[in-house]
Amino acid sequence: MRIISLGYSPCPNDTFIFYALVHQKIKADMVFSEILEDVETLNRMAFRKELDVTKASFHAFGHLREDYCLLHSGSALGRGCGPLVVAKKSINKDELCGKKIAIPGKMTTAYLLLKLYAPDVKNIVEMPFDRIMNAVSLGIVDAGLIIHESRFTYPHYKLMKLADLGEWWEEETGLPIPLGGIFAKRDLGAGLIREIDLLIRKSLEYAFQNRDITREYIKQHAQELDDDVINRHINLYVNDFTLDIGEGIKAVDKLIKTAEEMNLFPHSDKPLFVD
Repeated sequence: MRIISLGYSPCPNDTFIFYALVHQKIKADMVFSEILEDVETLNRMAFRKELDVTKASFHAFGHLREDYCLLHSGSALGRGCGPLVVAKKSINKDELCGKKIAIPGKMTTAYLLLKLYAPDVKNIVEMPFDRIMNAVSLGIVDAGLIIHESRFTYPHYKLMKLADLGEWWEEETGLPIPLGGIFAKRDLGAGLIREIDLLIRKSLEYAFQNRDITREYIKQHAQELDDDVINRHINLYVNDFTLDIGEGIKAVDKLIKTAEEMNLFPHSDKPLFVD
């Protein structure tokens, strides 16, 4: 039986989506070998073509289109779910460009949005996403770009929100914010890629129908163990776009074309999907 390497993050939305797939709760002609890493690590692994199928940021996908295609299921898009810029005290947009800012990685969509929002930002420090709020709180950096469940917990660190980059994107474009997707190596072939895509959808449908069964696995990997935080995280990042990206592809197109126009992405003629 074929083994497919599958990379995704330990965040609740991803472990929720892939629980059934990696625990063989749905019938498949292949076995999935999971690799759980933060999204920036997965981005770098995809650059090295180490994973057959992987979660990655749409920022990274802008550079990976020659080798990877987007799947219809599994994406993280939505409204009111974008990254936040936080700090200990108020800093206006012009001042922000001169401040030291912690980011969760140069290939994250969060950082791409920051570059679109404030192109002159240059003094950045990369660190794991779960260390950023503490670094801001301790004054190691002036501000932080936060993602995932940090969106719900930054007030615990006595931090304030300077900007909601998802909200800014929605106001600028009228479109949902495309954060991350699930991507497959093009050389797997169209038939196998479509089969994997369908299995991911079935895995998500299983999770919706069996939330209690998935809970232990989700909590085993979550940064925040509070049930309310986990549920809010899943409810925010897992939605109709996750089942099928559908009209959300317009947001992906807009992000990619905007970044290409600013010379942040190389141009590619490859289609986003295999079909």
